[in-house]
Amino acid sequence: MRPLTRTVRTAGAALLTGAALLLSPLPAAQAAPSPKVLYAAPHGSGSQCTPGRPCSVEGARNAARAVSGREVRVELADGTYELDAPLRLGAEDSGVTWTAARGAHPVLSGGRTLTGWSVNGDGTWSAKVPGGITPRQLFVDGRRAVRARGGSCAAAVCDATESGMSGAEKAGVAHWARPTDAEAVISVRWRNYHCRIAAVTGDLMTFAQPCWTNSTSGTDRTGPAWDTTTVDSARYTGVAYFENARELLDEPGEFVWDSAARTVTYLPRKGENPRRSRAITPVTEGLLVLDGAHDVRLSGIGFAYAAYQQPNTDEGYAGTQAGLTLTGATGPVDHAGRHYTKPAAALTVRGGRHVVIDRGTFTHLGGAGVVFEQGTQDSTLTRSRFTDLSSGAAYIGDTEPMPAPELTGARNTVSYNTVRRTGVEYTDAVGIWAGYEAGTVIDHNTLDDLPYSGISVGWGWNQPEARQSVLRDNRVTDNRITDVMLVEDAQHDGAAIYTQGAQPGTVISGNYIDRSAYGNTERDGNGIYLDEQSSHITVARNVVTRVGYKWISNWADYGIDNRATGNWTDTDAPALAGTGSTMTGNHTKLDRLPAEAVDVAEAAGAAGRGRVEQLRPDLARTGTATQSSTDGTAAAAGATDGDTTTDTRTLSEAGAWWQVDLGAAHHVGQVEIWNSSAMTTSDFDVQLAASADFSDATTSHVTGKALRPTLLDTGTEARYIRIRLSGTGRVALAHVLVHP
Repeated sequence: MRPLTRTVRTAGAALLTGAALLLSPLPAAQAAPSPKVLYAAPHGSGSQCTPGRPCSVEGARNAARAVSGREVRVELADGTYELDAPLRLGAEDSGVTWTAARGAHPVLSGGRTLTGWSVNGDGTWSAKVPGGITPRQLFVDGRRAVRARGGSCAAAVCDATESGMSGAEKAGVAHWARPTDAEAVISVRWRNYHCRIAAVTGDLMTFAQPCWTNSTSGTDRTGPAWDTTTVDSARYTGVAYFENARELLDEPGEFVWDSAARTVTYLPRKGENPRRSRAITPVTEGLLVLDGAHDVRLSGIGFAYAAYQQPNTDEGYAGTQAGLTLTGATGPVDHAGRHYTKPAAALTVRGGRHVVIDRGTFTHLGGAGVVFEQGTQDSTLTRSRFTDLSSGAAYIGDTEPMPAPELTGARNTVSYNTVRRTGVEYTDAVGIWAGYEAGTVIDHNTLDDLPYSGISVGWGWNQPEARQSVLRDNRVTDNRITDVMLVEDAQHDGAAIYTQGAQPGTVISGNYIDRSAYGNTERDGNGIYLDEQSSHITVARNVVTRVGYKWISNWADYGIDNRATGNWTDTDAPALAGTGSTMTGNHTKLDRLPAEAVDVAEAAGAAGRGRVEQLRPDLARTGTATQSSTDGTAAAAGATDGDTTTDTRTLSEAGAWWQVDLGAAHHVGQVEIWNSSAMTTSDFDVQLAASADFSDATTSHVTGKALRPTLLDTGTEARYIRIRLSGTGRVALAHVLVHP
């Protein structure tokens, strides 16, 4: 419509002009033109982009740029789109919808199929690899193969220092044909390191630089001054395993890359024949990059076999926390993680506005799934599935505490997504990470089977440069988080939901958390962890069960003004240590979840009305506990008080014991034993008897330390349950439950 212009001469003229305008008929409204639909196919070409002559995805993008005055929709036909480089969308590509055609399942792939397999005399198979490709992952018929790996090497043998590591002789590395293709994989508390061996001289190994320097202390860049989780710290316990040596290839499903021969060698699983199987290695790093685009929608598109090249270089993987790494040989002094590097992702959105990713699938990735960064705002990742990723599913935001307004991540939403088996290779990665974000919502996601924390929001470790930030008004609501901080991955000091930094207005509510660090080998693993400077956060109406340590932790007095209220849990926790923090109206020490809690738990997650693992009645809760002796105030009743954070403890003596009298004989189906916070109890018998003198006892022996918990299935009629050391020492327990 053209602008209305008029000239005012006199008041009368103005009135007449106004009356004429009111009486004049209005022009008929024009209907918006229908969207221009462009068509793409895996083997499309040209520029017509019609159903009969579809384009490539790059061709469809270029054709969309030529359309003006109407909406554009690009429909992708079924099939795999093999990309040699990322599809890049910029500001000029704004306003376009990219969607799967009706009934189609298009997949953007960065993978290359390895062919020409031949069998070796030892039952392995080898294939030549084209130039420019360094296989770090291999997927055979859609199943991830494992880089050939050996056993652990304790710190007493593989002693790590700032310059390298001893133990090459005892670990066998010195006798490998190609040790410089191999890597040392190390976990220290919450960190994970992968550094390639650069040279072996006698018993000494040196490693690629700057990977090793960035994994050790003394750089003034590896984190807070108090941090003791570098590879040369006192907390280092040894190499988890060496990987990628031909001498380690001994298990079906393993493979090894030989950089000199340019071959991949694979030991097939039962029933596999590499000549008939499809073996794919990720090659292209990043499949789709949106840079400065707005109002773009991506719907129903799959992403598979994207690479993450950094760990293959001399940078390696010097993990810091949550899947971010320290890179570069030099850099500014930094104790707050402002300059850490996020993992490469299949889909990256930089500076986006109103971008929507809907119903995507992210599978078999060498890095992460999605990154929102550099001031992406008002954008959404929803109803997508993430499975079998080397790193985390989603990284939302950045590590700069006070960015310019246009670089601030704000009002983004991650909702109704399913995240399973991420962090497969880089076990310090979290499922969903949000850095310095404001008004971001993480809602109704399902996260399961993860090596470290499920959801992490915030950054900075209370360092001076991070105490003021844009963090505020974030919401972590109605998520289902199960089986995280898996014990076999040996990542520690995390939680199902983890936070850092002052976040006024942030709410954690309606989440169902079950089995975080359950079965742990030490006192570790929280349900909700308000770490470091976490402040001004409300934790309400969450259901938290079967966690390795505390259902909620706020240990630092400078994590202030937090509030936990109306939550349900099967344990208890010490009062929040943060100044001004409160715990009120929480339902603790439960051995059954009430109906209201079950309703909250069922409603959590992406699917809705999900299964809830009900708690089991505890016969010991009303029993009478005694022990052979008592050290200080650590009385026997501490193991039947419903709290896994309090301990019993006997004196050190031969045959020390703890027991509970149930008051009457019951059919005992299982005994659940939680070791003390110091993991004291080791090598013991569990005796179940009907008589007080245990003359009719049935006995089960536990070798090594009790876990948190150790579970013993019994199926025995008993009134008395006793835990008795085989030799001399203490019995110290956090909790013992007896289930009918």
